[in-house]
Amino acid sequence: MNAVPQPFERIDLHAHSSCSDGVLSPAELVALAATRAVELLALTDHDTMAGCEAAAQACAAARIAFLHASELSGLWCGREVHIVGLRLDPRSAPLAAHLEGVRGQRAERIRAIGLRLDQHGLDGAAIADAVLARAGTPTRLHLARELVQRGHAKDEDEAFKRWIGRGQRAAVPAAWPTVEATVAAITAAGGMAVLAHPHRYQLSAGGLRELCGQFKDAGGAGIEVSLPGMGPGDAGRAAALARRYGLAGSCGSDFHVPGVPWRPLGRFAKLPEGVVPISERLGLEPVRATLAASQASAGP
Repeated sequence: MNAVPQPFERIDLHAHSSCSDGVLSPAELVALAATRAVELLALTDHDTMAGCEAAAQACAAARIAFLHASELSGLWCGREVHIVGLRLDPRSAPLAAHLEGVRGQRAERIRAIGLRLDQHGLDGAAIADAVLARAGTPTRLHLARELVQRGHAKDEDEAFKRWIGRGQRAAVPAAWPTVEATVAAITAAGGMAVLAHPHRYQLSAGGLRELCGQFKDAGGAGIEVSLPGMGPGDAGRAAALARRYGLAGSCGSDFHVPGVPWRPLGRFAKLPEGVVPISERLGLEPVRATLAASQASAGP
């Protein structure tokens, strides 16, 4: 199908720093984005905006357009889903309260998983304490890294499959806010809600349609259509959902760690025919004009 270029040729609207489960600081992430010729970047750490100000400053110095953002955790029919909030107002009190509440739930879940690991003879309390002692949002990926470091799993994938993944021995179900509450927190902050990585939820075609319908009814604005790990079939289904429900298409890397060849920071922003780029609905024309003027004044 014909590709539809977005206003920015190379963008990344889904990337993580050490403020959640990435390994690079916000400034280091931006420095890498500059080497990748990224023109528009959103920092989407899990349930926090703690790194956005540092990233915004680094982007300004590197002449990269920046969006304050976050990847929020939600619950739909007992299943965890992630919703990216783009162009968020960092001064929004409702959003700040929402994020603080979710981070509290995350800490409780980490402690509960630690107790279950204890029941299986592992040093679960110490593992949980180590995760909660670090700065930034605590996640299960941090638990997986601790399990690997302490010799309880050979890699992060095994840590999930053996210990903390859905249905495993130390798993604790999430109790996040509903999709409706999550989208409401994003829109209250002037942001646009994007359903993240729809191909990862292990839902039937009908289940995905139901999720997208409820997401749209709640005020959802977009869906990720271009993301690493999406095969042609996954991308085609996401594009079809975008068209069916009038959702804009978003793309990103879901970057966490440098050197992973299938998940590089920065992606060429080409979307299938009939899918409206989320950047067209974000009102980024002034941002692009300011960036272009800055680059022109800097000279070669």
